[in-house]
Amino acid sequence: MQRVEHLLRATARAETRHFWFRGFRAFVLPLLRYATAGRSDLRLLDCGCGTGANVEILSRFGRASGFDLSETGLRLGREAGRTHLARASVAAAPFPARSFDIVTSFDVLYSLGDDDERAAIAEMYRMLKPGGFAIINVAAMQALRGDHSVLSREVRRYGREDLRARLTAAGFTIVRLTYTNAALFVPLALARAMQRRRGLKSESDAQREISVPPAPVNGLLSGILLLESAWLRWFDLGFGSSLLCLARKPVDLSRASGSPRAGPRGDELRAGPAAART
Repeated sequence: MQRVEHLLRATARAETRHFWFRGFRAFVLPLLRYATAGRSDLRLLDCGCGTGANVEILSRFGRASGFDLSETGLRLGREAGRTHLARASVAAAPFPARSFDIVTSFDVLYSLGDDDERAAIAEMYRMLKPGGFAIINVAAMQALRGDHSVLSREVRRYGREDLRARLTAAGFTIVRLTYTNAALFVPLALARAMQRRRGLKSESDAQREISVPPAPVNGLLSGILLLESAWLRWFDLGFGSSLLCLARKPVDLSRASGSPRAGPRGDELRAGPAAART
């Protein structure tokens, strides 16, 4: 837990300005717009919310809340004025089944052991209403393991088919699955290779991995990721430091009334009007 608290403190200092977080929001927002389909009466839940910053983003689309096991993260979130936060484990969420329209898991699953990871995915599926969506972001590509892996308690980095298999095993249907942060892949891969060669740093040193770079550098990298987010409106990427997935819980026809909403197609997600705005 001490390592998680180090990560959360460092994240809280960086998440409003750091280029990675700016890019992350640009990647996620089109998926949220598609999943919400213009509705504002939805219930959204961030599973493993950390400081709760992403709950604020979810709140644009309905009634949003979040939960996390870290007291430090929740305290930092409440100090920032975020009130819809609870303390709980992602492997045993204290919410009723079929109670949310959208659930999210942002950079949580990769830090869980296999049993807890399976339980966390099963809990997201359980809490979703039939036809509801899950938006999941995880660390990708084992070749990118580096100093940040120490701070984030990284257990694994995922490949596309690995993540697909884990989610479909829980019952999810995959709507969209793409790598992100591809534009920064080459310098990141070189830096991480050097880190592994000389030995990964301690937790305190690794916090520099998410410190905000000087303004010109941070602005340039933010712009590069915004351009990548525009590309992602139309195309998937075959490599990158993260995997971003939009998955859906199938409609339960035995309980649904009327005609269920048709399952979204990948081309609709990329080209549709809801996904074309950032």
